[in-house]
Amino acid sequence: MKTTLVVLAHPEPRSFNGAWADETRRACTALGDTVLWSDLGTSGFDAVERATHFGQLGTDLAFDPLKAQEAAAESECLPADVVEEIDKLKHADRVIFHFPLWWFAPPAVLKGWFDRVLAHGALHSVDQRFDNGMFRNKKALFCVTTGCSEAESAFNGKEADVRMLLWPSAYTLRYLGFTVLQPEIVHGVHGYHTGSKKDALQEHLSQVLARQAGLINAFDTRREIRFNRDDDFDGDGRLRPDRPSYSAFIRHAP
Repeated sequence: MKTTLVVLAHPEPRSFNGAWADETRRACTALGDTVLWSDLGTSGFDAVERATHFGQLGTDLAFDPLKAQEAAAESECLPADVVEEIDKLKHADRVIFHFPLWWFAPPAVLKGWFDRVLAHGALHSVDQRFDNGMFRNKKALFCVTTGCSEAESAFNGKEADVRMLLWPSAYTLRYLGFTVLQPEIVHGVHGYHTGSKKDALQEHLSQVLARQAGLINAFDTRREIRFNRDDDFDGDGRLRPDRPSYSAFIRHAP
C-alpha cells in the first residue's frame, strides 16, 4: 500500500485535466492507496510568495523569501496553507501532478506552489538537496496536456520540445531528491475542435481515461528521467568532461 498525493493545477475541475486527475484518484484508491488531494484551483491556493505570509518575520527588513522561509520553518510558523501541503508531501510515497501547458510552461499556480510549498529550511537545505534530498526514494509523475499536436511538440516541432519545456519543473523535484518519471502527455486538448475532429478528440480522451488505471498499476516500472548525479560535477559545479550529459540544459561545451 502507498500514499499518493494528486496535485491538480487547473482552474476548472470539470476540464479533462480534472477528469484525468479523478481517474488517477480512483485508480490509486482501487489499489488500496491512501490518496491525498490538492486541487490548487478550487482551493484558491495563493501562488505568490510575499512578506505578508510571514507576519513580523517578513516585514522587519527587505523581504528575502529564502531567509523568511527558513526562519519560519525553524520557528514552526510557516503559513497554514503551506504547512498543509508540506504535510501531504512528507506523507506521500509518490506525487502525481495533473496540469496543462500554457505559454510553454505549467500554469502559474503550480510554479507558485513550488515557490511557496518547497520551502527552504522545511523541505531542502544547502546540505539536503539533489542526491541528498529529503525526498530520496519517492517518485513523481507529470500527467500533462498540450493544445498542439504531437508533431508540433516534438524535438523539432514548431511549439518546441515538450520534454524540454517540462525539464525545469522536473529538475525542481530532482533538487528535492525525487525520482521523476517520464511524463504522460496528451496532445491537442483544447475547446476549438468542431465536427468530426471534436468527436475524435472526445473518443481519444475517453481512451486516455480508461487507460489510467493501467498506467497507475505499472507506475513502478515506468522509465525515469535521467539526471546527473552530484559527483558528475567538479568543485565549481560544472559538468566534468568525462561525465555524460542527459539534457541540453546541462551539456558539454560545443
